[in-house]
Amino acid sequence: MKKRYTYIDLFSGAGGLSLGFSGKGFNNVLSIDIEPVFCQTYKRNFPSHKLIQKDISKVTNEEILDILSGQHVNVVVGGPPCQGFSMAGNTGRKFIDDPRNYLFKEFARVISVVKPEIFLMENVARLYTHNKGQTREEILKTFAELGYKTECKVLNTADYGVPQIRSRIIFIGTHLNSKILFPKAEFTKENYRTIKDALGDLPILNSGESSSIPNHVAMKHSEQMLRKMSYVKDGGTKEDIPANLRPQKGDARKYIRYDSHKPSVCVTGDMRKIFHYSQNRALTVRELARIQSFPDDFIFEGSSISQQQQVGNSVPPLFAGILAECVEEMLENA
Repeated sequence: MKKRYTYIDLFSGAGGLSLGFSGKGFNNVLSIDIEPVFCQTYKRNFPSHKLIQKDISKVTNEEILDILSGQHVNVVVGGPPCQGFSMAGNTGRKFIDDPRNYLFKEFARVISVVKPEIFLMENVARLYTHNKGQTREEILKTFAELGYKTECKVLNTADYGVPQIRSRIIFIGTHLNSKILFPKAEFTKENYRTIKDALGDLPILNSGESSSIPNHVAMKHSEQMLRKMSYVKDGGTKEDIPANLRPQKGDARKYIRYDSHKPSVCVTGDMRKIFHYSQNRALTVRELARIQSFPDDFIFEGSSISQQQQVGNSVPPLFAGILAECVEEMLENA
């Protein structure tokens, strides 16, 4: 019988990492997130998981150990928000000393308490080169002081079958003797999955319409916006709009369409400014979730803006599952 390894998901959000790891047979023993609506989504989709809705800095070491009740944790995963990029390096203050990066310290604290064999941390790609690489080195040093051999790489989710160009830095650390494994790319620019591959079979919606598919509800746009966008072709920009109607100022990103022949641009917390490649409207939450590789039975709670934030902040579950396979292989080879 296959061994079920355990994991903790910190800053779990809607649950992209949890979906990936649980889908590969890992057993969740604890998740923590502070956002109430994000937690509503997590609870709906993972009713059997132990979720704490709380500021992680207020979750004491004793509370964590009490929840675990002696249960061993094999893996800790998470993506702590790091806000100090603009300040660190400009003032002489180190990344680790910037108070806005206290959540990274909390991630490290949980590792020091739980002592998993492996941890996996995800963050924005610019962390790799930030402050001429010093930030990355500070992070690696922090984990080394906890007894973990750690490596990091910038990976693009499009290389692993996600229909989206999304580059993220992945740190994997271990105190095992096994080699640290990162997934090998399975796709190239020649055969990337496109946005049309992901969305092509969904019901057609006009501005303001909804469907029976969960979270597939179209935003309502002004007639002025719809008229201008009607001129913009698949993958086009405001240059497609007749000169007498073309906006001369404002946010040019409001007048572009996705290119159906390419992967999506990186999904963020607000994608209302880019229109569907063939339908005259912005993408629905369900379409954004598909680009992020969430299945249609994964339901997002809250307002449409909150739902978009939840989708945009998530690690794509397909990518998370591929990372989980690497972690499992490391555990098996130890």
